[in-house]
Amino acid sequence: MSSRPKWIQVELIKGSRTFANSCWACILVCGATGFLLVGFSSCIGEDLIPRLSSKQIAFIPQGLVMCFYGIAGLFLGLYLWCTVFWNVGGGYNYFDRREGISSIFRWGFPGKNRRIHVRLILGDIEAVGLKSQEGFFPSRVLYLKVRGHRSIPLIRIGENSTLEDMEEKAAELARFLRVSIEGF
Repeated sequence: MSSRPKWIQVELIKGSRTFANSCWACILVCGATGFLLVGFSSCIGEDLIPRLSSKQIAFIPQGLVMCFYGIAGLFLGLYLWCTVFWNVGGGYNYFDRREGISSIFRWGFPGKNRRIHVRLILGDIEAVGLKSQEGFFPSRVLYLKVRGHRSIPLIRIGENSTLEDMEEKAAELARFLRVSIEGF
């Protein structure tokens, strides 16, 4: 049973801190380390990884290219680990009908704009929208259409949610805010 009043709705948004991102970061760092060690092994002429001979690999050009791919992969892995650690994109959507306010909060990258916080008056919200693109890379975005401003995206759903789930979320939010739905 929820202890929240019926005039308040809060939805937590999952950011980059997911199991899949952590797995990809591990795979990327391990693979890049392997590439770098094999490339460096071909340079010094000694095997740094047991049971993996680098004698057949000439340093120029194969070993050099493997070192380059290893360094690039380590940078990409570090970037992915940083987004997981900082939980980029995580936050919440808060709607309060009694006070007449809405608050949308997201975490960004460290720096001056780390905290992204948008406050709205519920009277300025014209509609709840749903934008859906099907195909090889499906994309579904739930957004608020605000009077005098650009549309504000609320949720970007990945591959796990169906269009019916998104429509249900849009309808539930529109009923709560007492506004129309557009974009179907």
